[in-house]
Amino acid sequence: MANGDFEAPLLDLQKRIDALAAFPGDEAKEKEAKRLRAELDEKRRDVFARLTPWQKTLVARHPNRPYTLDYVQALFTEWTEVHGDRRYADDPALVCGFALYKDRPVAVIGHQKGRDTKQKIYRNFGMPKPEGYRKALRVMRLAEKFSRPLISLVDTPGAYPGVDAEERGQAEAIAFNLREMAGLRTPIVVTITGEGGSGGALAIAVGDRVNMLEHAVYSVISPEGCASILWRDAGRAEEAATAMKITAGDLKQLGLVDQIVPEPPGGAHVAPEMLFKNLDAVLSAQLGELTALSPEALLEARYQKFRNMGRAGREFLEAPP
Repeated sequence: MANGDFEAPLLDLQKRIDALAAFPGDEAKEKEAKRLRAELDEKRRDVFARLTPWQKTLVARHPNRPYTLDYVQALFTEWTEVHGDRRYADDPALVCGFALYKDRPVAVIGHQKGRDTKQKIYRNFGMPKPEGYRKALRVMRLAEKFSRPLISLVDTPGAYPGVDAEERGQAEAIAFNLREMAGLRTPIVVTITGEGGSGGALAIAVGDRVNMLEHAVYSVISPEGCASILWRDAGRAEEAATAMKITAGDLKQLGLVDQIVPEPPGGAHVAPEMLFKNLDAVLSAQLGELTALSPEALLEARYQKFRNMGRAGREFLEAPP
């Protein structure tokens, strides 16, 4: 079975269940639907427990996966979005604003992809331009000024590589955010929810806690891009995905990720309510820990965290099998 077809048996079962739902009140069909739902749940658990890194990449890119505004609606109240970077324009690929999380004032930033073609174009497929990162920085500084924890939700294939973005200082905007986040005197909790692509992700991902959803991926380049550079063949993306160590499990072992957030069987798009509940528990616990620290202790711990990342990864890679 091709790697892109690993969900085919699951989709077939779902279609059979949906067809039976057209006969409400038929006891025989309801009984069969119940049996099929149990079979589907079991198969989902089996299939998703054995995903390859490339298959996880496909799940991370699933078009029905929750995006930042879905998390905002599920986990936060009194959401107020902030627009514009006060220098050039607004960037819909990055949404930023303020909200309440369990009655605690917080700032929220995150990538936003589109569902349909119109929205995808409007959101630039979740690839921010410099004005997006500068808008995010504007909200970060406001969060620091008013002592609000910052929650960052990462899901982008990467920063937009177009000529206009380069003309307006894409690399400088990303680098500036990295420096400023490292010294931000307020708690920062980052969660990789889908794709964590290159500097486009890292520009809003310097945090005191870095989480990843179970089937998210995080890497310096896409598997296709890596394969194109190394082997001049994007078709070897599956091989590149395995070699790059881009999954949540790999990155947790390498010391780059603090916690893996479990997804429902079949992925976040199958039962988003279950995912929101799992992430809610993680965010609540981590914010409780971080808000108890002084700004000085927070900055020192953040510095040591990122300072030690390479050491932890080297020790893991050099360990005997």
